[in-house]
Amino acid sequence: MENLLHSSGCQALFLDRDGIINEEIGYLIESEETRFVTGIFDLCRSAQQAGYRLVVVTNQSGIARGRYTEEAFLNLMDWMRGEFEGQGITLDAIYYCPFHPEHGVGKYRRDSDDRKPKPGMLLRAAQELNLDLSRSVFVGDRCTDVGAGNAAGIGKMFLLSGTENDLAACSAHGTYETVHSLNEVREWILKQL
Repeated sequence: MENLLHSSGCQALFLDRDGIINEEIGYLIESEETRFVTGIFDLCRSAQQAGYRLVVVTNQSGIARGRYTEEAFLNLMDWMRGEFEGQGITLDAIYYCPFHPEHGVGKYRRDSDDRKPKPGMLLRAAQELNLDLSRSVFVGDRCTDVGAGNAAGIGKMFLLSGTENDLAACSAHGTYETVHSLNEVREWILKQL
């Protein structure tokens, strides 16, 4: 674990996808149905300018359940990357978990260290991108995000309100700060400069 928390590593802004990058509609797979969350481009642009790497970490049970293929998911993410690039923003990496232990079909029905609240995607990103997780930030909208962030040793965990009905239940997954907009995260990052 210690070798993943390089004090000389880069800091990252980790982003859940559904509910943080795009509005949650349930099993999003079409670019035409994508509505970006208010403030996502401003947040990412400011974080990038402040030296943060931008990393998406997302559970994709829609793949596990057979609602869409990995190829369709990757095609949508390529389109999203292009939308960010059009705003002058580079997404450094996208990690996704296509598995579900109960609802998965075929090879996708299994447990995985990558499925949040487990920290697998974050730890892999730290290793592959030379990230210092203790200096990094994670923005999610579910208790599973809080769990993954805390298990990985993320320095600052933000929970965007609006998705989880019982925010207090997330406390069982570790510490976090509740925000009501992505602009609050952007302001926090700017204050650290």
